[in-house]
Amino acid sequence: MHERAEHLDFDIRFQGARNELTQPHRHGYFQIQVGLEGDTQQAIGAAVRPFGRGYLSFVLPHRMHVIPHPPGSRYCIVNFSQRFLWPEIAVDELDLDGLAFASHPELAPFLFQEYLDFAFDAPDFHRIEAWLEELRQYNAERSFGGMAMVRGILQQIVGLACLRQERELQRLALHQGGRTSRHDALQRVVRYVRDNLDQELSLTDAAAAAFLSPNYLANLLKKETGQTFTELVTERRLDRARELLTGSSMLVREVARQCGYGDEAYFNRRFRQVVGCTPRAFRDEQVARLRG
Repeated sequence: MHERAEHLDFDIRFQGARNELTQPHRHGYFQIQVGLEGDTQQAIGAAVRPFGRGYLSFVLPHRMHVIPHPPGSRYCIVNFSQRFLWPEIAVDELDLDGLAFASHPELAPFLFQEYLDFAFDAPDFHRIEAWLEELRQYNAERSFGGMAMVRGILQQIVGLACLRQERELQRLALHQGGRTSRHDALQRVVRYVRDNLDQELSLTDAAAAAFLSPNYLANLLKKETGQTFTELVTERRLDRARELLTGSSMLVREVARQCGYGDEAYFNRRFRQVVGCTPRAFRDEQVARLRG
């Protein structure tokens, strides 16, 4: 947070305060962006949603996002650490989207931003603008009581978003178990691996294709599948190899190439380590089994 803010716990800035980021990025702190003037779109995770005056964007730590603000637009960016607002949540930032909705409903706008628009009517947004001005003043002073007020105002902003989208947030939590984002992210990774098995695959490239950070992806795979990225790729490559060996007359070296192994000898070794026999022996066994 120190790269984009004056303070590590909480900071607020309005447009023009720093060079703005125009490419998808992520960071290890919470962020709320507020649209004051001008219409654009926000990209968050794999979703693209509208953003303009009266809209708030709730960004969870490590979630890929960007809001390209056009010339003449006005906006406010609020950054804060997990410890600053929710010190009682003893969960690593990478695991926040796995928390149960019922235990921490105040996280709902951050968990479900990819699926909802947080747009406020004129009276509500007038309150939000007044809160932003208070946050600016308290942050400039940074007195003991002022920072306590900052926490209270942040809770009110998040609470208002929860109140106005209560029905939809509860529906998402009920029908998708609070795990929609993680499930969708994992599916994007699996699709990327499946579609690129004949290419070199890296954790960094897969994370970028799935709109994740490499650290988040590594953590997600370990939590959800118990595998590393390398183990996932090896499993999928050898699954593909079994399919090709069984269902085609393709030469073993071509099977190896189709599964991302440029070296046939290395492919043979890896196949035997996992399957227990060579690719040729596996094919012979499958042919014999199918014949009778």
